[in-house]
Amino acid sequence: MDDFFLILSLISFLAFVIGMIKPGIVLSWSPEAKRKRKYVVIYFGTATVAFFILFGITTPPTKEIAVKSEVIETEEQAEEEAKNEAEEQAKIDAEEQAKKEAEEQAKIDAEEQAKKEAEEQAKIEAEEQAKIEAEEQAKKEAEEQAKKEAEEAARNAETMSQTQAVQMAQDYLNYTSFSRPGLIAQLEYEGFGNADATYAVDKLQVDWQAQAVQTAQDYLDYSAFSRTGLIQQLEFEGFSNADATYAVDNLQVDWRAQAVIMAQDYLDYTAFSRSGLIQQLEFEGFSNEDATYAVDEVGL
Repeated sequence: MDDFFLILSLISFLAFVIGMIKPGIVLSWSPEAKRKRKYVVIYFGTATVAFFILFGITTPPTKEIAVKSEVIETEEQAEEEAKNEAEEQAKIDAEEQAKKEAEEQAKIDAEEQAKKEAEEQAKIEAEEQAKIEAEEQAKKEAEEQAKKEAEEAARNAETMSQTQAVQMAQDYLNYTSFSRPGLIAQLEYEGFGNADATYAVDKLQVDWQAQAVQTAQDYLDYSAFSRTGLIQQLEFEGFSNADATYAVDNLQVDWRAQAVIMAQDYLDYTAFSRSGLIQQLEFEGFSNEDATYAVDEVGL
């Protein structure tokens, strides 16, 4: 407020000075008769004094101004300090946050690096393990191949005894028919060991079914047989049941005629009743029908 009265006092004083020189300028609003210096003094001189007095009244004491100034200055200083402290704290907080973020990022980077290194190490170890296993497998296969080749070479390297056994086996087959076990037994009888005899028989390319057929035919050439009796005889000679059956079924044999021949052979050797001869023929493997037919044919 004191400033306001001071401004009005200065304006009034300025108008007073101008009016004293040119009254018409500052009193242009008043009637022509009152545009005189007297009225300038009355209006503006009075106003200047009045406003100056009001200025003096409203102006606070110097001590209060100083105190107010100090308070303002203190407040401003406090605000500045608070602002500085806030900025400093914000800076510290920002630095701590940045440090924390940097540490967390470093931790994450370290974990990722460790994970990556672990994966690479696992990959390297897996590759090395696979390589070792592959080498071991290759070594094992090489050893097995070498062993196989050695065994093959050993099999192919005939001894003198094996060569002789092969030659003798072939000679026997050129002379007569044999089953595989029968030919091995024959070579053993000739003095060869079981290993050499077996080697010789397996060395030859023999059709054992054909041998069974030939043996069956040889038996029929000098003696009579029933079908089952001839199969049993071939099995006794060492042929399997399958080969024996194959041989008998591949011969064109009149089993009734065989029954008649056997019946006559028995009668040539000893006496039989009719029923006794029929039973004997059945014992030899003939059917009752074939046995009865044969007994009828020989007139018993």
